[in-house]
Amino acid sequence: MPLDPSDPLVTDPARFDALVDAALDEIPEELSSLVRNVVVLVEEEPPPEEPRDLLGLYDGVAMTQRDSWSPPGLPDRIFLYRGPLLDLCDTADELAHEVRITVVHEIAHHFGIDDARLHDLGYA
Repeated sequence: MPLDPSDPLVTDPARFDALVDAALDEIPEELSSLVRNVVVLVEEEPPPEEPRDLLGLYDGVAMTQRDSWSPPGLPDRIFLYRGPLLDLCDTADELAHEVRITVVHEIAHHFGIDDARLHDLGYA
């Protein structure tokens, strides 16, 4: 059974944002210093051209694809999709876990780790 529609995690976006912040706070300092130019955004739903159940999306150039001659550009972005994450989870603990997994998954893309490797590591 999905989360109760009256649950504050469902009705209060700030509570969901707090889960995202907590997941980001768990990133070790040696890695978090390398993602300072990455913006994490929470959207209600994925764009229409993406699968409805998409939990997150990395939009940027992976560090493995950059070189010293690349001009600095706009910050890379990580999108987390609140609706699909809420739909996937039955409890607040499950939601917190899925948010953490999704944050790690998308940050890994920033470092050039592909979906196959993330699957091997348990983050897909």
